[in-house]
Amino acid sequence: MERIDKHNYYLDICETILERGTCLRRNFGAIIVKNDEIIASGYSGAPRGRKNCSDLGYCRRQELNVKRGTRYELCRSVHAEQNAIISARRQDMINSTMYLVGKEMETGELVKEAAPCLLCKRFIINSGILRVIIRNTKKEFTIVDVQEWIDNDDSLNGEGSY
Repeated sequence: MERIDKHNYYLDICETILERGTCLRRNFGAIIVKNDEIIASGYSGAPRGRKNCSDLGYCRRQELNVKRGTRYELCRSVHAEQNAIISARRQDMINSTMYLVGKEMETGELVKEAAPCLLCKRFIINSGILRVIIRNTKKEFTIVDVQEWIDNDDSLNGEGSY
């Protein structure tokens, strides 16, 4: 029996967490891991006490055919990365790793070229997270060094890709 590697183990957990998401377009699951321990998790959904798109039966961004990575002010959801970050203490997140998986709700496929949006990138930088590992396929993933976002500061001014 072949044992699953740690990155795919954590990415599989994210894939389970995203099933709690309430977005009608795409759902994400995120976990923050430090010293081989999960310290926080998050999924896409409306702020506590507010109705989710899945409850309302519509997505405003989808109705308006808003391009992916733009016009997040129209979205009811708090992103998975943000929900994970607000569930952890900053001192615990310093030098940690965030794992992220996204799923297209219409097709059930993994989100192609998934990446945190610009606002989530800012949250991740400020939280002290060291790297983000994003699932591309069931066995392949991308490792992003958060320092690259800091070094390439101009990249935080363009469109996001969530």
